[in-house]
Amino acid sequence: MSEDEASDDVAALHAMGYAQELARNMGRFSNFAISFSIICILSGGVNSLAQATSGAGGAAVGLGWPIGGGCALLFALGMAQIASAYPTAGGLYHWSSILGGRFWGWLTAWFNLIGLITVLAAINVGTFGFFVGAFGSSLHVSAGYWPQLIFMVVVTGLHGLVNHLGIKLTSRLTDLSGYLILGGAVLLTALLLIYAPSHHIERLWTFANYSGDAGGGVWPRTGSVFMLLMLGLLLPVYTLTGYDASAHTAEETVDASRNVPRGIIHAVIWASLFAWVLSCAFVIAIPDMKEAARQGWNVFFWVMDKTLPRPVELLVYAVIFVAQFLAGLATVTSVSRMIFAFARDDGLPASHLFKKVSPRFRTPVAAIWVGVGLAVAFTVYADAYSTVVSVTSIILYMSYAMPIAAGLFAYGRSWTRMGPWDMGPAYRIVAGLCIAVSLGIFYIGVQPPNGQALVVLLAIFAITGALWLVSERKRFKGPPIGSEIAKRRAEIAEAESLLDAAAEAAPPA
Repeated sequence: MSEDEASDDVAALHAMGYAQELARNMGRFSNFAISFSIICILSGGVNSLAQATSGAGGAAVGLGWPIGGGCALLFALGMAQIASAYPTAGGLYHWSSILGGRFWGWLTAWFNLIGLITVLAAINVGTFGFFVGAFGSSLHVSAGYWPQLIFMVVVTGLHGLVNHLGIKLTSRLTDLSGYLILGGAVLLTALLLIYAPSHHIERLWTFANYSGDAGGGVWPRTGSVFMLLMLGLLLPVYTLTGYDASAHTAEETVDASRNVPRGIIHAVIWASLFAWVLSCAFVIAIPDMKEAARQGWNVFFWVMDKTLPRPVELLVYAVIFVAQFLAGLATVTSVSRMIFAFARDDGLPASHLFKKVSPRFRTPVAAIWVGVGLAVAFTVYADAYSTVVSVTSIILYMSYAMPIAAGLFAYGRSWTRMGPWDMGPAYRIVAGLCIAVSLGIFYIGVQPPNGQALVVLLAIFAITGALWLVSERKRFKGPPIGSEIAKRRAEIAEAESLLDAAAEAAPPA
């Protein structure tokens, strides 16, 4: 990092009223890799395949992935526009507060935080399911409440420990994850096509109706193939989440106003492309579509068993398992930065604890461990993977849409200073489409059998609304704006000098 880049990044952060407390060690690829790692097409793209194959069939993959990828790209473009102007940790919350007001920012923060916690839970629950399917028989591990809970505690705890030890270690592992996901996707695509008993490319645009018993009960029986296609969009929509991590790590990224928007957009583009190619190869390689549909959630392992030699299959499983583990690691980073940023503006109970940064590791250690604890706690009660996926998709895309919607109304009015990454007036079109897509995701995500998702969401809305009305509307001030930024200058200098002095006195990491 050059001195000029460091100076510009710190100056931009100071101009928004914050001290440079986190270590700014992430380059362009690392910022891309952390979002790409959370998206992890070898996690959601594998674990949720049944949402397509047990619904509208091959067309749900061949056509569904381009549609879902296009929708995610709209959000990525909208977020990139704002991230370039306001490169801060906990980006979505900060953007919504500046562009839409104190309440809008507070609500965005809660939705994004809940979404990140549930996505961490969903990733690791999915990783447990994958572990059992891939290695369970060999290691005598079976699915069940207690094995899943123990797995969650151990694996999520390891994620917390690595994050605790510093962003350098975390970013090295997520950099590795980026290469591993790309290489693993190419490897699996090639193996499926090489060992496939036949190649039925026409499946990619062929619609079927595998609802009800024909699809292993993944979706209730319906006569509407169109609705099955829409439900199948939960596969790409759920997989393509987490790219807000590039924004959450903005204060740890060099040349953030340029590298953060690049990281967001590139993560979505490359993940969509590789996931589509991999999923198409999977559908083409299926020995029997009807029998595959009947496998339901077990479809991936059924096809692998029928297609690949066992040693090759185990090698692929090992690559996928490591990639899924690293996806959870990157998600803990994103969760903790959101908690840290929100607490820094006193948006959480016990904020004074969660906004503290370790002088030795330059990480928000309390925020890391509370994020780990909440994700594990969520899985104590949420035992339905499809429900977790639906809640995650809906609540995260709502939090993505909220600052983009605020930007739509503020653009050219209260928001006139753009960053170096700027779409110009096209932003208004992108923002309007994002709002429409988020409403569509909400509607699709609460359809049967995910009725429980609507109950969970209504409970979230009720609790957050009551919390705002009872206490937060009077207590919460939001991020610093206007004269408040000037008042913080002395506090910023003091915070940075104290942290530097403590770091010098602390033992080496």
